[in-house]
Amino acid sequence: MKYLKIIFLLICITGFSQTKVGTINVDYIISNMPELETVNKEVEEYATKLDADLQKQLEDYQAKLKVYREGEATFTDAQKQEKQLELRNVQNDINKFQQNGTKLININRDEKMRPLYTKIGEALDKIAKEQGYTQVLTVNSSLAYYDNNFDVTRLVLKELGIKIEEE
Repeated sequence: MKYLKIIFLLICITGFSQTKVGTINVDYIISNMPELETVNKEVEEYATKLDADLQKQLEDYQAKLKVYREGEATFTDAQKQEKQLELRNVQNDINKFQQNGTKLININRDEKMRPLYTKIGEALDKIAKEQGYTQVLTVNSSLAYYDNNFDVTRLVLKELGIKIEEE
């Protein structure tokens, strides 16, 4: 009798703790968001600005190098060392700027994309609560299998007001 009660308790617990797991393809949603075009344009403008800054630095370096070469014969040893140090510092600044350029662009892109992900997250929260999902996994290369019947991607697109053509 005692074992029967334990089995009944386990059946009740597992019956009440059912989970509903869904999937979402965030990349697909992002690629269909109209705001993406604006984000890409702003990031491109930022990259262009960084490139213009780099060009200014290169022009400054070339001008300083030209001054050094033209006056090298007349400089004292102390002046030569000072000018060479200045040129090395400018070169180092240019190298650092080039190395950090990609990182700066990625940081800028992440900042611009954050509101889009927040928007998707809010829509997903609403749908997950309405539909009774306890977990939603993102579709990526490490997900071995998922049933399209539990894919909430289209529901999130609809919640965001994004219309897509049926495939």
